[in-house]
Amino acid sequence: MKFLIDFFPILLFFAAFKVWGVFVATGVAIVATIAQIAYLRFKVGKVEPMQWISLGVIVVFGGATLLFHDESFIKWKPTVLYWVMAAVLLGGQWFFNKNLMQKLMSAQVQLPQPVWNTVNYSWAIFFTLMGIVNIWVAYQFDLDTWVTFKMFGGLGLMLVFVLGQAMYLSRHIQHNPEDQP
Repeated sequence: MKFLIDFFPILLFFAAFKVWGVFVATGVAIVATIAQIAYLRFKVGKVEPMQWISLGVIVVFGGATLLFHDESFIKWKPTVLYWVMAAVLLGGQWFFNKNLMQKLMSAQVQLPQPVWNTVNYSWAIFFTLMGIVNIWVAYQFDLDTWVTFKMFGGLGLMLVFVLGQAMYLSRHIQHNPEDQP
């Protein structure tokens, strides 16, 4: 269910783009993201900070797309969001000595500190590279290819990366003696 809620605006953007084009799709994405945040706030009771950031980015870049009738702004939206996520991960590590990936995942898995640091840096690098790839696809291919990449390519790359992370983590998981039969 969480997966569907998280990808709700992207799915609607893709569908609206295929039917009505980029400007209607952008408006749909803005409204869908606002609806997503409202649902999470009132039904679940909590909205994650990155979801608030995502809302801000879609409103600013989507709004600029509609205001200036220029698709370039919406093409930059994923890159900005990826780079903000990378900056948050690195900023937490470097300036506040907080490993945000550890904070996010430590309830599910126990790892040695050097492994947590590797996980944090690898996600930051992944997000940075995803931002670069998004802009490359946006400006080297036509709009339809970029939208398809945004929907399926980005999701596929994320899946491959998560599977790679899972294989890496499985080698380093520390088992709690109380969890053993």
